[in-house]
Amino acid sequence: MSDSTAPRRWRWIPVAVFVVALYVIARAANAPQGEASSPSRSTSPVGSPTPATSAYDPASYASPVNTWARRTGVSAQLLMAILYNEAYKPHDPPFERAWQKYKPDASFGIANMHRATFDEVKKGRGLANRRWDELPDDRDLSIEAEAWYLHDLAAQLPITWAAAYNKNELLALGYNTGAGNMLAFTRGATPGSQAQSYLDKLHANWAKAGRAVSAG
Repeated sequence: MSDSTAPRRWRWIPVAVFVVALYVIARAANAPQGEASSPSRSTSPVGSPTPATSAYDPASYASPVNTWARRTGVSAQLLMAILYNEAYKPHDPPFERAWQKYKPDASFGIANMHRATFDEVKKGRGLANRRWDELPDDRDLSIEAEAWYLHDLAAQLPITWAAAYNKNELLALGYNTGAGNMLAFTRGATPGSQAQSYLDKLHANWAKAGRAVSAG
């Protein structure tokens, strides 16, 4: 059988091997000598700083989610549901940085935020002096930036819209595809397959996200 007819999944093997190799190198380079040092911690004013570790459950971050939802005026359930949506890849700092070396435009942190978005969101706020490359190590910072981005997206929504999407659905679509596409959806544009998949995942995670923020 020729290479052109080979299953597509095999074409990703070299990429996967490359990323794993980068990950192993990054872990080795960052490994502390002797006793393990404390991981990077948030300087966020919300409660106790939360270190980034390889084990990750969005529900564990219900407290900062609830806090930043109140401060930014967005739905805590939406904040949490998006964290569940974005939990599809390993949120381990060395892995994220290894992947970013392979794909420079990759997103960082548990909310998967791109550099340009973070740099825009932080302007004029308490995180103005924070850096995008801190996101993999600081999950509270990721949640704060996610909340402010959703706040900014909400400010761009019209008072009313004809499309059959509620506010939280539109904000999730905006988070995934950008403000311009979000506004197009309010005018009746049909989401593409990727955006629709993101919305379907939001619906699947919605009840679980509600339970998580209620318990937190």
